[in-house]
Amino acid sequence: MIAAQLLAYYFTELKDDKVKKIDKYLYAMRFSDETLMDIMKRFRRELGNGLGRDTNHTATVKMLPTFVRSIPDGSEKGDFIALDLGGSAFRILRVKVSHEKNVHYSLSFCLTMLQSSYLLTWTKRFKASGVEGMDVVTLLNKAIKKHGDYDADIMAVVNDTVGTMMTCGFDDQRCEVGIIIGTGTNACYMEELRHIDLVEGDEGRMCINTEWGAFGDDGMLEDIRTEFDREIDRGSLNPGKQLFEKMVSGMYMGELVRLILVKMAKEGFLFEGRITPELLTKGKFETKHVSSIEKSKEGLTKAKDILGRLGVEPSADDCIAVQHVCTIVSHRSANLIAATLGGILSRLKDNKGNPRLRTTVGIDGSLYKMHPQYARRLHKTVRRLVPESDVRFLLSESGSSKGAAMVTAVAYRLADQRRQITETLAEFRLTSDQLLEVKKRMRTEIQNGLGKKTHDSATVKMWPTYVLSTPDGSENGDFLALDLGGTNFRVLLVKIRSGKRRTVEMHNKIYAIPMEVMQGTGEELFDHIVQCISDFLDYMGMKNTRLPLGFTFSFPCRQTSLDVGILVTWTKGFKATDCEGEDVVGLLREGIKRREEFDLDVVAVVNDTVGTMMTCAYEEPTCEVGLIAGTGSNACYMEEMRNIEMVEGDVGRMCVNMEWGAFGDNGCLDDIRTEYDRAVDDFSLNPGKQRYEKMCSGMYLGEIVRNILIDLTKRGFLFRGQISETLKTRGIFETKFLSQIESDRLALLQVRSILQQLGLDSTCDDSIIVKEVCGTVSHRAAQLCGAGMAAVVDKIRENRGLNQMNITVGVDGTLYKLHPHFSGIMHQTVKELAPKCNVNFLLSEDGSGKGAALITAVGCRMREQEEQKS
Repeated sequence: MIAAQLLAYYFTELKDDKVKKIDKYLYAMRFSDETLMDIMKRFRRELGNGLGRDTNHTATVKMLPTFVRSIPDGSEKGDFIALDLGGSAFRILRVKVSHEKNVHYSLSFCLTMLQSSYLLTWTKRFKASGVEGMDVVTLLNKAIKKHGDYDADIMAVVNDTVGTMMTCGFDDQRCEVGIIIGTGTNACYMEELRHIDLVEGDEGRMCINTEWGAFGDDGMLEDIRTEFDREIDRGSLNPGKQLFEKMVSGMYMGELVRLILVKMAKEGFLFEGRITPELLTKGKFETKHVSSIEKSKEGLTKAKDILGRLGVEPSADDCIAVQHVCTIVSHRSANLIAATLGGILSRLKDNKGNPRLRTTVGIDGSLYKMHPQYARRLHKTVRRLVPESDVRFLLSESGSSKGAAMVTAVAYRLADQRRQITETLAEFRLTSDQLLEVKKRMRTEIQNGLGKKTHDSATVKMWPTYVLSTPDGSENGDFLALDLGGTNFRVLLVKIRSGKRRTVEMHNKIYAIPMEVMQGTGEELFDHIVQCISDFLDYMGMKNTRLPLGFTFSFPCRQTSLDVGILVTWTKGFKATDCEGEDVVGLLREGIKRREEFDLDVVAVVNDTVGTMMTCAYEEPTCEVGLIAGTGSNACYMEEMRNIEMVEGDVGRMCVNMEWGAFGDNGCLDDIRTEYDRAVDDFSLNPGKQRYEKMCSGMYLGEIVRNILIDLTKRGFLFRGQISETLKTRGIFETKFLSQIESDRLALLQVRSILQQLGLDSTCDDSIIVKEVCGTVSHRAAQLCGAGMAAVVDKIRENRGLNQMNITVGVDGTLYKLHPHFSGIMHQTVKELAPKCNVNFLLSEDGSGKGAALITAVGCRMREQEEQKS
């Protein structure tokens, strides 16, 4: 009956003068959203200070690295013992984790508990001497050894906040924040490693234990602390420390209310000014009493009972007033926790670079769980302060002990996963001995390709190009150049002027080669080429001029003269019929004849590699080697005529087009080819051919990576074990993505963005693994290319009988130019494998089109010289 009367009185008289006076009395504990936003900003600054190397030592929020780098992914399994020390009770648990996500607890037989942790300071009334500043794992190991009855492998020491995050993370893999709101308070979250100055490395994430209880120890919160907060602090075991915790946590909330009630009673606002000895006794009004009094139905009844036990005979008016005081104090706590949590959530959102944050916060603690209004108030305030976020709050049902076991389970999973990934990628990590063997085998194949008796069986064909010299600077005239090497076809007008001020002026247009033309008939392909030339001559107004022409034809050709090139085989996706075995210059001339619009003097057909060498040699006379490291891979160099048995004469030099992409087609590289190389080869347009090229060129590296990613996903190491339709699509993982992903300037967040563009929903851990796979595959490619080049430059040095040689290699190709590490790794490999050669690599800025014009100019000069002799 009295409860009903009190409730009726409460609802009718809530706005009376006394309640208004309480609101005014405790106005300093009531915060506007503007104030809470300001506190949130202050906390954000403290997070940054704690993470910074130069500011950590003065920061109050210490942001301690936990070395926990991953949350559970659901595949954890095992049997673990967990210890839980966080208050007056100590728990030992056995935790069994299975794939079915069933977790069973029981005390057990052996103690198996990250592996070093130094206690900064005791809290929660602990004061045991000789522990602060010590490694608690070492102390535990020492005690276990002293006991002598059992052995233990201590895998992890975990803060209860981290344990809470990990426990909730097992059930919800979006959980990346953990909070304790109980006797004490603290928070942890997954921070980007690149922001944690105190830990080496910048890839991945690590859980940070914020130790936010000390927020405000530097005076940052003085403007919102009240006289009651200061009195609480003065009477604590650690004055001046953990000031934020003393404003919000369960250890102090009841005492805060008691101090307020005492002062209000002294001033006549409560209990008719009567003060009992019980009310004056520290600790008599507990936080559990605050929770009971704030219950919506029986709260006023509970208030009467609790106050009665303190020797006070409260009126209904007093009960309402006390309930209102409790509400203000607990609501302030929820608001302050919301502000600091808002700081963490806004930081997570900024780290991810997403317009909206979607995450889960794992929570444990008696205050959050037992207080009837606390959770609702916290959630509501967080959503107001961080409106651009979708936050799920997940209560930890099993406590932080299960989390300690989960940290250990994750550590075991990651260690096993790391071992298996390392074993998988080990096949790509070539040793110095293996690279020297590749160089040796390339030298053997070079020799076979040059020899008359061994040429037919050689994989590296060493085709003579009939280019007998590099430019000497006297080249002069206007030349037309064609460049066919992929899906685009270029037509260029190159104006070369000799003299003291040599100049090269180029005009060009790019034309597409449709797939149906690439894989149609030869006549269709060359008619399309001639149509493009016709359009270009119209564009330049030169259709009536008979220009000398050089044709850069970037496919394997056997040349019998400078202007005769017989196509050996199509590569790079071309399949035009009736071309293989035919002279491509003859096919071009027939196309020009069929059109009957113009005439051209086709002087030379050249490979793009030769064009690159000639372009660079025009700028640097020591350039006698050309290298293409792009969609395809090939090299050429100036060989001594005496060594080229396929061509008569033994005086002077001739450029040899190696066509080294076919190196290994005889099986000589099978010992270093992986299952992923074989898979890429099996599903290519030319199985069994161009094996070396398929290991080191841009056309195939992305596909190798895709095959590895599929395998790792099948084994549960990536993308939560789910192989997307996108990942099943051949060619979807282009090599340009390797260049982007491996960029040193690219954070993992941007790696995830690239993967998401490919339809791959990746976690931070996935991104790290993908980046490692890309780096391993491209590193091997650069090393293999370097081993081949080392064989070439050493061959030239030995040809000339030199102990030491300086030489320049002209280079072109998107892989070499755009990949952030390819060139450096290749250079280093050449340096290590050919130490007697000082090799300068010169990037071809103008492409092979200019080279074709230069070869044409050289060819015209040679032709004039021959005519003069005759």
